[in-house]
Amino acid sequence: MNDDRVTGDSRPTRSQTYFDDVIVRALLPAAKAVLSLILLCPLMVSCSGVQSVLDPAGREAAGVATLFFAMLIGGAVIWVGVVVLLFYAARKKNAHSEQGAGRLILWGGAVMPCIVLGALLSYAMWLMPNVRPFFSGGGEGLQQIDVTGEQYWWRVRYLDPDGSIAFETANEIRMPVGERVAFQLTSPDVIHSFWIPVLGGKMDMIPGRRNVLTLEGDKPGSYRGVCAEFCGTSHALMGFTVEVMEKPAYDAWLASRRSASGGGDAEGLALFLKHGCSACHAISGTEARGVIGPDLTAFGERGSVGAGTLGNSTADIARFLRDPAVIKPGVRMPHYNMVPEAETDRIAQYLKGLR
Repeated sequence: MNDDRVTGDSRPTRSQTYFDDVIVRALLPAAKAVLSLILLCPLMVSCSGVQSVLDPAGREAAGVATLFFAMLIGGAVIWVGVVVLLFYAARKKNAHSEQGAGRLILWGGAVMPCIVLGALLSYAMWLMPNVRPFFSGGGEGLQQIDVTGEQYWWRVRYLDPDGSIAFETANEIRMPVGERVAFQLTSPDVIHSFWIPVLGGKMDMIPGRRNVLTLEGDKPGSYRGVCAEFCGTSHALMGFTVEVMEKPAYDAWLASRRSASGGGDAEGLALFLKHGCSACHAISGTEARGVIGPDLTAFGERGSVGAGTLGNSTADIARFLRDPAVIKPGVRMPHYNMVPEAETDRIAQYLKGLR
C-alpha cells in the first residue's frame, strides 16, 4: 500500500511526517537562540560600569536605556508571536483552508507586527524630547564648555557667562551633578563624534560647524567618554574622563583652576622651556604659552596620559615623552629620545607635580 494513503493510527502519513520535519527545522534555531540567551544571562552583570549605556547616570542616558529595553520587549513579542503561529500551523492535524491560512498570515504576519511596531514608534517619538532635549539659543544660561576634537585628543575650554574663555584643559571634563551643561562641539581637522554613554547620546564634531549638545548628570562619579567616529590611526586611543561632582566641590575646583600656576618648581620649568615644550604647550603662570598641543596646567591631577592611553604616573609621563608615536601611532608630538634620560625624568616629575 502506498505511504500516501496510510491514515491509520499505527503509521503516520507522509504529510504528517513532512510537517514534523518542518516544525523541527523551524524551531531548532529558535530553541538555540533561547538557550543562548539563558546562558548569557550571567554576563548581564557586565552591562554596568563607567561606559555602559545600560547603566545610566544622566536623564538622557536613562531615556536611551528605557527605549532599548522597550524595543527589546517589542521585538521579543513579535518573535514569540510568529513562532507560536508557526507551531500552530505545523502541528494542526486537519489541513487549513485557503481562507484560514490567509487569516493566519494577515493577523500573525501583518496586523500584529504592525501594531507592535506602531506602538514602539509612538513611544520612541514621545520619549525623544528626553533623549535629545532642545534648547533654543545654543543653551544660553547654562554652563558652557567648548570641546574641540583633535587628532587624537580633546581640547576643553570652560567659558564664562560672557562667552570668554575662563581656562583650558584637555582630555577631562568636570560638571556639577543635577545641573545641565551645554557642550559646544567642533573639530579643526576631521569628523569626530563626542559620546559619554552613561550621560546621553553621541553627537558629531564637524570641521567648520559648531553643534550644541546638552547633558545632565544625576549621579556623582567618574565616567568615560570616547570618540565614536573613526578619525585616524589612534581613533581607539582617544578617550576622556568625565567627573560629575557635587556643586560645592565643583565650584571649589573651578576656583582652583582659575588660579592654578606652574611656576613652583623652577628647575623642572627651566628644563621644560629649555627643550622647547612651550612651543606647543601652555602652563598658566609661566612663559609656556603654546596653543598647538594640550594645555598642561594642573596636569598632575588628570587621570591619564595621552587621552586615556597610559596612567598618569611619573614613569608613564617619561615613557610618553621619549617616544609618543610608539605608544600612540599618528600622534603629532615629536619624540624626545635625544634628551638625556635624567632630564626627561625631571620634566616628567615636574609635570606630575602640576596641580
